[in-house]
Amino acid sequence: MQLSGFVIIIWRFSTSFFYFHLFFVVLSLTVVFYILNDNRINPAYKLAWIIPILLAPIFGGFFYLTIGKTSTNRRFHNKLMFIDRRTRQELHQDKLVMDSLEQKSHDAARQAAYLQKYAHFPTCRNTTAQYLSPGESFFDCLKRELEQAKHYIFLEFFIIEGGRMWGDILEILRRKASEGVDVRLIYDDVGCLHTLPYKYDQTMRRMGIKCSIFNPFRPVLSSSLNNRDHRKIVVIDGHTAFTGGVNLADEYINQYEKHGHWKDAGILLKGDAVWNFTIMFLTMWNFLNTTEDNYQKYLPHVHHSGSFDEDGYITPYCDSPIDGEPVGEQVYLNAISRARKSICIETPYLIMDNATLTALRLAAKSGVDVRIITPGIPDKWYVHTMTRAHYSQLLECGVRIYEYTPGFIHSKVVLVDDVFGVVGTINLDYRSLYLHFECAVWMYKTQAVLDAKRDFVETMALCREITMEDCRAVKWPVRFIRMAMRVFAPLM
Repeated sequence: MQLSGFVIIIWRFSTSFFYFHLFFVVLSLTVVFYILNDNRINPAYKLAWIIPILLAPIFGGFFYLTIGKTSTNRRFHNKLMFIDRRTRQELHQDKLVMDSLEQKSHDAARQAAYLQKYAHFPTCRNTTAQYLSPGESFFDCLKRELEQAKHYIFLEFFIIEGGRMWGDILEILRRKASEGVDVRLIYDDVGCLHTLPYKYDQTMRRMGIKCSIFNPFRPVLSSSLNNRDHRKIVVIDGHTAFTGGVNLADEYINQYEKHGHWKDAGILLKGDAVWNFTIMFLTMWNFLNTTEDNYQKYLPHVHHSGSFDEDGYITPYCDSPIDGEPVGEQVYLNAISRARKSICIETPYLIMDNATLTALRLAAKSGVDVRIITPGIPDKWYVHTMTRAHYSQLLECGVRIYEYTPGFIHSKVVLVDDVFGVVGTINLDYRSLYLHFECAVWMYKTQAVLDAKRDFVETMALCREITMEDCRAVKWPVRFIRMAMRVFAPLM
């Protein structure tokens, strides 16, 4: 309704008053110059907006200023950055860990150095990682660990929906809260817009569960709707944490068939690296509630006696759209560019910018075995159309692409040379890489990386390999649609 009203008002006035028309045309041209000169904006995102602005200059500039900006409003930005700077003081890199990593692998040390400097999260040892796939394994393990909680449980999810999965977990949370465990929940309002009742946070509080909603939805055209909390985080007593692609809804555990068989992946951490996830959650919690916790009481060893087991090098990290640093994409690019033998990727969406596309093509041209698994049954037809639009460019350089025949791949997994691995919430699409709050775990020489590779090979056996003949067989109207949609991919 608001959009329609704006269109009618602008159209009526612009056709009746020359100066009104001139004002909006000048505004649109000014916006185009601003977009072109803003180095923070991805070039593909610039192109996707400049074309419609120039095609419809009366409306284009106005709508970009209303809904197109990638940054949040100033108050949101300043408040979160203030809390983020405070929590960074709780994160310290152990020099002995970095020295040890440097001796083992220069490439691994460079990745860890980047994450410490720009994402501000340290690399840890004294941590074990367990790869969990599919979602049913994640669900069973999560329930077992939640039952062990004695002091606090922190949860942060993009989607929560009533059903068996959330019902079982909610019953544990309700019971734990009644026993005096500090249970806190954050969910994204847009992610849960059609899955949870209105004012569900009040329902949670009546159960004794502290609850906050990220960026509440308001039916007003605003760029703030672009920034969503896409993270999935569980922290239990400071020494156990989960992340991955799994949301708290029944399709993620194949309780019912939504898009064929749903294949997802997650990770369980135990040890020092959990502290990174604790800080991520508390930063968001204190931002939403304007509070400040005593962080020291949540350290991993406070509620865990003795030492933790050790399994390689692990760095949980998050990516924020407000700091101007695309950490999620940079980690992927760094991993791809340093590959020597193999790159294995599982992703629900393959909507890349030129930098990622070029990196994958160059790796394949250089003799690296690059393999990508995408869904056989999509969740969104238009997104899958854009995913397939990239196939021919990759195939002609030697990249091998597989579509998961049984259903939908929702895993976000990148494996390099069987020693590096990233598992988390970060999709290979523009919204995930530039607009959403995300998180992941980077690993070097852990058992979880080997388990993820084994799972990748097993999954590949269930896939149909895409060939250049398949791409050439696509009819020209479909090709035209794919080319057109690629231009506007960053806006979807």
